[in-house]
Amino acid sequence: MTNHLRHGFLLGVSFGLLLSTAACSSPKQEAGAAEENAVREADIQWSKTAGTRDLEATISYYADDATVLPPNAPVATGKQAIRAVWAPMLAPDSSISWEVTKVEVARSGELAYVLGTYQLASKTEPDKGKLLEVWKKQADGKWKVVADIFNSDLPLPGPPAKTK
Repeated sequence: MTNHLRHGFLLGVSFGLLLSTAACSSPKQEAGAAEENAVREADIQWSKTAGTRDLEATISYYADDATVLPPNAPVATGKQAIRAVWAPMLAPDSSISWEVTKVEVARSGELAYVLGTYQLASKTEPDKGKLLEVWKKQADGKWKVVADIFNSDLPLPGPPAKTK
């Protein structure tokens, strides 16, 4: 084999190895995918738990110092304040569920955010909208929500009708 052909052959083999190596996922990518799946599964379980109307189990998905930013209400920080936000949504005459549309985990593997949509069925205030949750990996390896915001897709009610 001439030097020219040998060089071309080696270049082709090297390029092929480079492509096959690039196509394989690295351990860091696999860890990121595992964390993404863990957050997604935790969120799915959280929605199922909320569907049972178990208030304590539902708020157990929050970190102790979590913050919830509910629509048309003050910020709620800490489990006691979060409990007050959730109690009306888990009332016997209502049901709530949500669905994850996107999960993104930070490269560090310690923070993640979730985008999704929710539906709240209630006799007094049916609602549907979107949500954003920030999850943080805890010292014990479990994921907990540290920030949660949701807001309605429904238009604001108009001004009250004037009476004559």
